[in-house]
Amino acid sequence: MKLYYFEALMPRKACAVAMHVGSPVEFVYVDPAKREHKAPPYLAINPNGVVPALTDGDTTLWESDAIMCHLAKAAGSDLWPSDNRQVEVMKWLSWNAHHFTRHGGELYFQNVIRPLIGEEPDLEAVADATRGWLPFAQVLDTHLRGRSYLVGETPTIADFSVAVALPYAEKAKIPLDGFPNVIRWHDRLNMLPAWREPFPQRELVH
Repeated sequence: MKLYYFEALMPRKACAVAMHVGSPVEFVYVDPAKREHKAPPYLAINPNGVVPALTDGDTTLWESDAIMCHLAKAAGSDLWPSDNRQVEVMKWLSWNAHHFTRHGGELYFQNVIRPLIGEEPDLEAVADATRGWLPFAQVLDTHLRGRSYLVGETPTIADFSVAVALPYAEKAKIPLDGFPNVIRWHDRLNMLPAWREPFPQRELVH
C-alpha cells in the first residue's frame, strides 16, 4: 500500500489511522510547494488533485474518510466497527463533513494556511466560519457529556475525523471556551501516540 500525503488537515486523519493500526503502508510525500498534487503522475492516482490518496493493489481511494475505513478494515481494527455502531460512525462522518470540520477547516485555512503562503486571512470568512462552527461545537459538546468517545467506549474513525482540526485550534483561532466536553475528549485522543504524531519522519520516507 502507498499513502500519498503532505502535512495538512485531511491527510492527518489518514496518516493517524495508518500509524494507529500499524498499517504496512509506504508513505509518499507529495510536495505542495512543487505542486506535485497537480502534476500528471499524481492526477493519474487522484484526478481531484488533492491529498490524501491510497493505492492498495488494484484499489485506489481518494477521500480521507474512505481511506481510514480501508486501513482500519485491512488491519482488522475496531476503529471501523463491523456491528451496529457502523451506522453511527457514518452519521458522525457525514455530520462532520457538512458541518463541524467544514467550518473548523475554513478557520484552519484562513488562519494557518493563508499566512504560510504570504496572505492575510479574510476576516469576513473568519467571522462566518466562527459563527458557523459554534452551534455545531455545542452539538458535539452536548453529545460528549458523560462519554469517552463519539461511538461506544473505544475510539473509532469518527473520532479521528471529527477531531481533525482541533490539534490546530490555537493557531486556527477555533474557539473552544465553553465546550469542556470537547476539550476533555480531545485530551483523551491526545493520549494516543498516533494522534499526537500522525506524520512520518520525512527523512525516513523514500
